[in-house]
Amino acid sequence: MDTTATEPVRSYLGATGQRLRDDGCEVRTEDWGGVPVLVGYRADFKLRWMATKLHLFTIAAPATVVAAADLEAFSTSALDYVIARKGSLRGVQSGVAVFPALVGTEIDPAAVAWAREKQRLKFAALCRPVVVDAGTASASAFRGNPMLGFLYAAHLRRKLDTYFPTA
Repeated sequence: MDTTATEPVRSYLGATGQRLRDDGCEVRTEDWGGVPVLVGYRADFKLRWMATKLHLFTIAAPATVVAAADLEAFSTSALDYVIARKGSLRGVQSGVAVFPALVGTEIDPAAVAWAREKQRLKFAALCRPVVVDAGTASASAFRGNPMLGFLYAAHLRRKLDTYFPTA
């Protein structure tokens, strides 16, 4: 995966960081194998979620070309990361979710289709991959209502719309 950040990609990542901060997230930049990655985190507790706490991470990285295989690999890494960070007690009144986002200027239609298809799951861990075309500011992700994890669907959709608004 080529991670050369063009000006539109840097600008979109900067704006995403500001949207995360505006929504009350802790935001930082981490080095993932030499690539600066934007990481946002927040936790929410709601009685209507059967009194559970949801730890939500947004992890966005630059990519010149976004291909389906790259998005899948990045999503797997992001999900493993959030499980390691906050998932030790997941399933016991606690769950984790992640929006792994690749932001680029050349988007493979297969990557868009893969992101929109469904959310990915592990036990008490949800993953909704995001593909962003920085040139048009369009963001593609699953925004539906899944069978598993349906309690969080409206919340995750609102957060996706806040952090990655559709063009």
